[in-house]
Amino acid sequence: MTQEFSFLLHFLDSVFLQGDMFGIHKGPLGSTDPIIKGMLPSALGILGVSILLNLFNAVIRRKLVDRVKLKRIMKETRAWQKERMAAFRAKDQEKIASLNKKSQYMNKMSMEMMQMNMRPMMITIIPLLLIFYFVLPQLFAYTVAISPIPLNVIPGDFFQLTCVAEKVDGVICKQENELYFWAWYFLTSIAFSGIIMKITKTSMDIG
Repeated sequence: MTQEFSFLLHFLDSVFLQGDMFGIHKGPLGSTDPIIKGMLPSALGILGVSILLNLFNAVIRRKLVDRVKLKRIMKETRAWQKERMAAFRAKDQEKIASLNKKSQYMNKMSMEMMQMNMRPMMITIIPLLLIFYFVLPQLFAYTVAISPIPLNVIPGDFFQLTCVAEKVDGVICKQENELYFWAWYFLTSIAFSGIIMKITKTSMDIG
């Protein structure tokens, strides 16, 4: 790990994630006296919230994105990239020159595709942040499950998913490897996002 990256991690840890910029006291997101108490109810509750928010994202995406146009652009872009890569491997300079003439057009298509994908996110990001910082912490406890193994795979302590032994205090963490509520939301959201995108036909799959 470079010195610059270490400094960045330390900066995020000390200024942003451990700050009180949203009116929530210092420490992991959650409440010491939540509305929903107990690990199992909290875990099931957050599971339900993550599914509902993914459905909300899918509905917005379905309303704002022209799926037919997006699939056409993706198919055309991937075909051009595949053909260009094959030409480079074959060292076919004539083919490479011919394909390079389309570079400006393909870059324009890629930019349009990115804008189409960004539009729903720009609509949903604010309400999702408000829900995550002001609603969910009041509903659920600090920790909602116990992991059989540590899940802190990223170096540093600014992105810890599970409690470490040094932070077991009987208030936030009652034992090692308890899973923070926001980490459970993060994991369940990732797990169900692909399924929901398939069901609602809002996935990026062009097959």
